[in-house]
Amino acid sequence: MTLQRIAAWLDRELRHETFEDDSHNGLQVANAGRVTRVACGVDASMAFFREARSRGCDFLVCHHGLSWGNSLARITGLNYSRVGYLIRNGMALYASHLPLDAHPRLGNNIGIARALGLRNLRPFGVYRGRKIGFAGSLPKAMSIDDFLVLARRAIAAKRLNTMLFGPRKVRTVGVVSGGAAMEIREAGEDGLDVYLSGEPNLAAWSMAEELGVNGVFAGHYATEVFGVRALGRALSSRFRLPVEFIDLGVSY
Repeated sequence: MTLQRIAAWLDRELRHETFEDDSHNGLQVANAGRVTRVACGVDASMAFFREARSRGCDFLVCHHGLSWGNSLARITGLNYSRVGYLIRNGMALYASHLPLDAHPRLGNNIGIARALGLRNLRPFGVYRGRKIGFAGSLPKAMSIDDFLVLARRAIAAKRLNTMLFGPRKVRTVGVVSGGAAMEIREAGEDGLDVYLSGEPNLAAWSMAEELGVNGVFAGHYATEVFGVRALGRALSSRFRLPVEFIDLGVSY
């Protein structure tokens, strides 16, 4: 299978051009042009690269790529190590950041919403002018303690950070994966019972308290495995290629 054909399909599916993003989404490092085995992962790290190489993968798909803004203006130090490793080993790298968060079928946020069993889903979570998350309702109201058990199981979170300033009985939930703590404001202003994301911060704590909303943070990594897994399944189905998800088990 040709690299060009796969990358072109990903570009069409993810519609990167419709997003304002610091990430230079799409093909970031090419290889000689052939793909025989695909690895999907969250981060473009050396640990991911080495594990992919050990499994014989020559096309790598990730959520957090190498090229952000002018981050590759100089190919020295860590940039040289990472880019050089990929080139020496004939491995191409493709990245999709906000488009993979927001994708209505393959994205991180729709994946989390489905794992939680949310119904009546609607776009939620405005970031740079686009709604990249989803909000919905649980099948029935439950205690916040039971929701924490559900969230930890559904996301396979190693730990949860919480800001429990909302109702003790919850039904409505907003989801934006990763480092989206500040979108808790929208959840509170929309009257949602729970806001679920990846990383907490201090400003979000004050907002949760003042707006009376429960904040649940399941880890940046854990909330962003959903998209690359779904994208891997889609690639395998469409191109009949072996695809592996490489889980590095990051707890952050």
